Parts: sequence; structure tokens; C-alpha cells
Amino acid sequence: MNNLISSPRLILASSSPFRAALLRRLQLNFDVVSPDIDETPLNGESPENLVTRLSHLKTVEAAKSARDALIIGSDQVALLDGQILGKPGNHQRAVAQLQAASGKRVTFLTGLSLLDSRDESHQTLMVPFEVEFRQLNRDMIEAYLQREQPYHCAGSFKSEGLGIALFERLDGDDPTALIGLPLLQLTRMLEKAGIAVI
Repeated sequence: MNNLISSPRLILASSSPFRAALLRRLQLNFDVVSPDIDETPLNGESPENLVTRLSHLKTVEAAKSARDALIIGSDQVALLDGQILGKPGNHQRAVAQLQAASGKRVTFLTGLSLLDSRDESHQTLMVPFEVEFRQLNRDMIEAYLQREQPYHCAGSFKSEGLGIALFERLDGDDPTALIGLPLLQLTRMLEKAGIAVI
């Protein structure tokens, strides 16, 4: 039987509707807070350190207005040829990102943090996931972008939607990490913090 938590509160520190949808799969009650943080990488900061730092920073910011809560933070970057792929923002940049990714492997690094605001203890880790893209021609790219318009998604696709058709293969331990909230690891973190998912 599922445990619906009443104390401590569970808070998702994220403005992402995709992360909220993933967390709902665990059938726990939670609130959403959108933390306002500076996501600029530090000078010389590795992508791995960036996502773990930002995921933790989101929980710390959300904790300022939430006592007696378990706060979840997550952050993600996509890497192509060692370079961070940002959110394209528009059609032209999305076309360029998908053309660059065609036939290549893109690595997604997802930082995950759980902060217990009752005692300031926290658990933080990074989960990698790799995607190998099919050979994509311009017609395929245009057809995909017109249908799904993933301009606010790093890498210019939605793997939870039609974007799955862009891939040759997926390689990783937790497919939910690709969408931005690794539920396998989060379940273990919550259990360690005293919240049994099942």
C-alpha cells in the first residue's frame, strides 16, 4: 500500500512540468516550488559538477520558505562532442542541434539532490544516460520539429513523446533520467530519508 506523506512535506524544486509528471508516478503528495537561481556555470566547472551543484542549490533555495520538508532538486545538461547543448529556443537552432546530433551519441548528465530541511542533511548524486541518434535528414528533422516543437528542451527533443523516433538506441540504467528526474535513485533517497514509496 502506498504511503501518502503528511509530514514531512515533499517539495519538488522545479518549474519543469516533465519532472512534476515523473514525480506523480510515485503516487506521493507533493508541492511544487520554482526556485530562482543563477544557472551560469562557474569558471572551469565540469558538466558533472555543474548539474550536482545546481540540483543542490535548487533545494537550498526552496528550503528558505519550507521548514520540515524533504525537497527534491534536479538539473540536467546534454553533451555532444564534449560541448553542452542548451535549450534551442527557436526552430533554426533546433534544426542545427539535431543536424549536429545525427548519427552521434549524446550524453545526458542529470544531477539529483534531496535536502531534509529539518536537519539540513542532503543526498546528492549524478546520473548519466546516453542516446544514440539515428541518421537524420533535413526532412525528418523538419517533420519532427513541426509536430512537437521542443524548443524549450535541451537537445531539441522530447524523449517522452515523438522524440523517441529520433533514436537508434538508449544506454543507461534509469530511463527516467533522460526526462530529467531519475526515479530509481530518487526512490532510494526517499527511503533513506524515511519515506517508503511502496
